[in-house]
Parts: sequence; structure tokens; C-alpha cells
Amino acid sequence: VFNAKTAELLSHHQVEIQQKFPKEGWVEQDPKEILKSVYECVERTCEKLQQLNIDITNIKAIGVSNQRETTVVWDKTTGEPLYNAIVWLDLRTQSTVERLLKRIPGKNKAFFKFRTGLPLSTYFSAVKLRWLLDNVEEIRQAVDDGRAMFGTIDSWLIWSLTGGKNGGVHCTDVTNASRTMLFNIHSLEWDPELCQFFDIPMEILPKVRSSSEIYGLMVSFLVCKSGALTGVPISGCLGDQSAALVGQMCFQDGQAKNTYGTGCFLLCNTGQKSVFSEHGLLTTIAYKLGRDKPVCYALEGSVAIAGAVVRWLRDNLGIVKTSQEVEKLAAEVGTSYGCYFVPAFSGLYAPYWEPSARGIICGLTQFTNKKHIAFAALEAVCFQTREILDAINKDCGIPLNQLQVDGGMTNNKVLMQLQSDILCIPVVKPSMPETTALGAAMAAGAAEGVGIWSLNPGDLTAVTCERFEPQINPEESEFRYARWKKAVMKSMGWETSEAPSNGKPE
Repeated sequence: VFNAKTAELLSHHQVEIQQKFPKEGWVEQDPKEILKSVYECVERTCEKLQQLNIDITNIKAIGVSNQRETTVVWDKTTGEPLYNAIVWLDLRTQSTVERLLKRIPGKNKAFFKFRTGLPLSTYFSAVKLRWLLDNVEEIRQAVDDGRAMFGTIDSWLIWSLTGGKNGGVHCTDVTNASRTMLFNIHSLEWDPELCQFFDIPMEILPKVRSSSEIYGLMVSFLVCKSGALTGVPISGCLGDQSAALVGQMCFQDGQAKNTYGTGCFLLCNTGQKSVFSEHGLLTTIAYKLGRDKPVCYALEGSVAIAGAVVRWLRDNLGIVKTSQEVEKLAAEVGTSYGCYFVPAFSGLYAPYWEPSARGIICGLTQFTNKKHIAFAALEAVCFQTREILDAINKDCGIPLNQLQVDGGMTNNKVLMQLQSDILCIPVVKPSMPETTALGAAMAAGAAEGVGIWSLNPGDLTAVTCERFEPQINPEESEFRYARWKKAVMKSMGWETSEAPSNGKPE
């Protein structure tokens, strides 16, 4: 909960959602658990406000921000999900992608790029939805019976919070729609030809709205103790990366932010023109802050594994008990001692789009220990960001002179200093890292009919920031980056599907 005048964070609560890995490369979440976590966060946050003697009837609007691309299909008559949500970095759709590629002239991954801004990849919702229709009998049946609804997590939440099977609103916003691969980012409508290509019935798709308008009202029976939120408009909706761009106030052409979450996402605002990348970046919708407001675009570099690498060191290898320990281990050695870690657990995203890559740790010697591996893991996040920043600089022609950062991992000072060293530019972090939540709140508060948050740059409160300046010489940085690129080359072409494709021996 934020103060609309000062943008100050008044109260918050968070719940970690369990990821399920039913098979190798599969990543799922339970849509009901996601919904339950939302209720729990609302409940706890309101209790904390009451402890601060803030009346919760002061809450004037609700914004939603979500992990994009994650795909849910549910039954509109029962309100029940028909399958777990397939998470954005899930890889089960690799064979679906290959099958679809065969139907494209010259097997060109970028065939739909000028319409969608995206390459054909396991990452986007259309292929996940195609997989569900091909593999889950309940979903096929529900589509045939006219009971199925598709959505990304924002749609599932808004539908559930505005009444669910009793009149819930089935909608999404332009930022989330632009990540499905079914949406034309110029006409701002679902594209019939794309739906036909993926063979997806258009009647199951949500209605696409702007990122800042009243979609519906919060329904009472959902929030038990905090009944006072009944009737509060849900009026902001932004995919998490767009929300962070808004929360960082990157409203000018050429401003960029990098969010360090499970993955890493660098977005650069390109204003009202869509810029198409020659270097493996996505063209995406940054925001459309009102029904009558212009749509703004961004160039985006997506890295699948950032915070997830720390979680992996904790949960899979057990070399740390908490995520914070990784920073401590890395700080103790201050170098990876020539060890390089490419965390291509879900293949490589930007700028390579290489699903055949897998994670590798190389340059190991008898001297290497877990501290070096912890350092190499943090360095990997920084190198991946550097690759994207290089691509953005080439596409935009104006090199960024500083990088604005946010997300949970930015609390790691070793990581932030490393990032500045590897980029050779300052890294600037706002004192309040919950930028994604702030962006959703800004969109909600600024919506027509709510109007309690001004988005005029002059009215926006200056944010206090922490700066990290480069501390190593550029030659050293270039040397390490070149070694990293060599490691990336070694990670590619590891996984081959059905038949060995161009599997030339090394």
C-alpha cells in the first residue's frame, strides 16, 4: 500500500509461491495457491495498516502486476483451474515450437516479429496454450463446451477478485497481451491470423484494455476480515516488467531499467514508436496509461535465470541455507578465480534465443571451492545483463550512461558493485526496491474515475537512490567478459530434440 501523494510505501506483505517441477524442464504453479497468496497478502497488509492507525477505507484503488506469459485455463462455470499454471520459463513446449516452425516459410523464428515483436519460442503464452489444448483432455472438453477461459495470471486474478463465476471480469491489459504472441502490437487487437496459425479459439481470450482504467470492483465475500475493500476499483494492470518501468518513472525515450527477479529483464523505453531489434531483443508494449492515452513501446532483453540461480545454489546444491549467504560467500573471495557459470537451465533467452543450451560451470581447478562458485553465479547475472545492454546500445544507437535497477536481488551489494564493474557505468538503485508494486499502484491511482495519482513528471516525488560506481579498470572488465562469452559458446547445442540435429562433433 502506497501513499498517492508521496509514493511512500506504507505497508506490505509477501508470500513465496511454490514452484512445481513435475518433470525435467517443466515449471508449474497452482493458480489457486496464487489466488490464496493474494488474499493472504491483502489481509496481512490491511492488518499492518490498522496497527499503524491507518483507516483501510482510505484505500481508493487496487493495481495488479504479474509474471507475464505464465498461462492458465479455467472453467468459467465452476471457477476452477483446469490445469496448473504453466510458468513462463517452462520448456515442455520445445517440440510444439519445432512442429510450428515447420509450418513457417524457411523455418524462420522471426516470421511474426513485425506483428508481435517476438520470435517463436517456448517463452510465450500461445505455445503454452497450444500444448494445453493438445495434451489436457479436460481443457479440450471445456473449449468444446464453451466453458474455457484463457488468461495470464493478471486475468485469472482480476476475474476471481471481481466475482469469479458470479460475473467476474475477463480482461487483460496491452502489456500482458503483447507477450502472448497472439496480439498485434500495432492495431492493439488479438490477431485472427495468429490465432489461426496457433489454432486457438478466439472466444477463450480475455478482452484487452489499457493498463490504467477501472476494470471492475473488488467483491466482498473474498476478503473475510478486511471487508472494507469491498467495492474498491481494480484499476491498474501491468505485466511485472512494464510495472517496474513505470515504477522507476522511465517515461522518457531512452530511459531504461533492469529488474533482478527470478529472471532478469532490461527494458528501454522507445516512446510511441516500435523499434525492431537486429540483435535479439524483443519489441514489447511498455504501457498505455489510460483508454485515450498513447501506447508506448520498449525494447526488452530477457534473461531466464537470475535470482533463480541463487535459489538453485540453495535448494538443489545446498551450498547455502539462505539466499543472503551467497553474497557473504562471494564477498569472502572477491573473485571467481577463473571459474565461469552459465546458468542456461531453460536454454538461453536474449540475445541468443537458443533453446538447446544448458547450464555449465567451467574453468574449475582443484583450488575452486563453493565461494568461487557463489561469486561466479552472481557474476553470471551481471554478464547476462551486459550482453543485453550491448544489444540495446547497438539497436538504439545512444549508449546508456547509467542503469536504473530494481527487484529483490538488488539488496545484494556485491552483485550491484559487480554489475557496475562489468558494465563500466554507474548502477542506480532506488531506496525502495518494490518498484513493480509501485508501478501497479501508480497505474491504478491515475486511472480515470480514481484520479488520485499524478503521472506528470513535475509532480512525481524525487526518489532517493544508492549509486554504485565502477571500481575496476575497463581492460579487466573486458577480459572477464570475453571469457564469459567463450563459456556461453560452450553451453550451446547441448540438448538435441528427437533426432540429432546438426550435432557435429566438437
